[in-house]
Amino acid sequence: MMKKKRLSFNGILSERSTTTTIASSTNKEEEVEWEMRPGGMLVQKRCQKSDSSAPILRLRIAYGAIRYEISISSQSTFGELKKLLEAETGMQPAEQRLLYRGKERENGAYLDMCGVKDRSKVVLMEDQMSREKRFIEMRKNAKIQSAYRAISDVAMEMDKLADQVSAIEKSIGNGTKVAEVQITTLIEMLMRQAIKLDSIPTEGDVSAQKNLQSKKVQKCVENLDVLKISNAKIKPVVVTTKWEIFDSPTTTKWEIFD
Repeated sequence: MMKKKRLSFNGILSERSTTTTIASSTNKEEEVEWEMRPGGMLVQKRCQKSDSSAPILRLRIAYGAIRYEISISSQSTFGELKKLLEAETGMQPAEQRLLYRGKERENGAYLDMCGVKDRSKVVLMEDQMSREKRFIEMRKNAKIQSAYRAISDVAMEMDKLADQVSAIEKSIGNGTKVAEVQITTLIEMLMRQAIKLDSIPTEGDVSAQKNLQSKKVQKCVENLDVLKISNAKIKPVVVTTKWEIFDSPTTTKWEIFD
C-alpha cells in the first residue's frame, strides 16, 4: 500500500507523522509541524537548519494611528517580534496580538514560513482581556501603595507617642507624680492612631505592617493604664516656703526745733 505524501514548505516530498493543516496565502493546504524549544516555546519545526545569513526584514508595524519600523531576522518567530515591540510600545508580549494578512499569528510561527517579506505590514493590537487585567493590577498596586503610605504616617506618629510614654514611665518610676490629664490626653492620641489603622484597607504584606502598628498602639495604651494606677499612689510633693521674721524697725526720734 502506498503511503500518502504531501508537499512541504521546502518543496521536498516527506512523510509527516504529526501535522497541523493550515491555509496558505495561495489557498493551498500546507502542513505545519511543531517542536518545543528549550525555553518552553512551541514553534514551527523547520525542515532544514537555520541559515545564519538569513536576510533582515524591515517590517512596518501598524498600531492604530501609530507606525513602527522593526528590523528582525526573517527566521525569527512572531513571539520574538513581540519582544522587540515591547521596548517600543511598553506592552508585554502576552498583551500583544499580531495579525499578518488578516490572520492572528501564533508566537511560535516563523516569519518567513508565514510568507512575511521585507517591508511587509504587520498589525499590532492590544489584547482586551490582558488590558483589563493590567488595569485591575494597576488599581490594586495603587491601593497597596496608598496603604503603605498611610501606615508609614501612623508609624512615624507612633514613634513620637511611644517616646512620651517612656518619659512618663521614667518619671513615675522615679517617684515623680505626673498630671493625670497628661496621661489621659496621651491615651486619646493613641486611640486616634488605632482608628486610623482600622480605616486602612489592607491585604498580604501590608496587613502584616498594619498588625505590627496595631500591637504597638495596644501595648502603649496598656502601659499607660498601669502607669495611671501607679501614678495615683504617689503622694504629691508639698513645697513649703519658710518665711524669715524680721524685728520691727527702730523708730527714729525726730528733734523738734522752735
